Amino acid sequence: MPERAEDWLSQAERDLEHARHAREAGHHEWACFAAQQAAEEAVKGLFQKLGADAWGHSVFGLLQSLPEQARPPERLYDLARTLDRHYVGTRYPNAHPEGPPYRYYTREDADRALSQAEEIVGFCAGHVSGPGSGPEGPG
Repeated sequence: MPERAEDWLSQAERDLEHARHAREAGHHEWACFAAQQAAEEAVKGLFQKLGADAWGHSVFGLLQSLPEQARPPERLYDLARTLDRHYVGTRYPNAHPEGPPYRYYTREDADRALSQAEEIVGFCAGHVSGPGSGPEGPG
């Protein structure tokens, strides 16, 4: 199987861009969902770089499954837990007591989700690109 880490990271970056556009358009629920997707894709890219496949949609679960040498700092687990809350609630009306999802998301939620995803994507990109190539660098 060919290694596709850069493809996963490239899509993660594009999804971050989409999240920024959605935030600016006032589609805060979609900004949060795209941020979660970006983090998920980045971690899957890291798995690819390590020669492994990753399944599932939980950023937290994916980070926990990384081999010891690629595990992130504890802070990233907390960010991932928060991002994972955007996987369902941003898209499905029955995830909330009443009303459509967009009523439950604010600009602050979108800002926070973007910041969290950017940190996770940066960590993964540092590992995929190699030693000393990114601001985070590999762990």
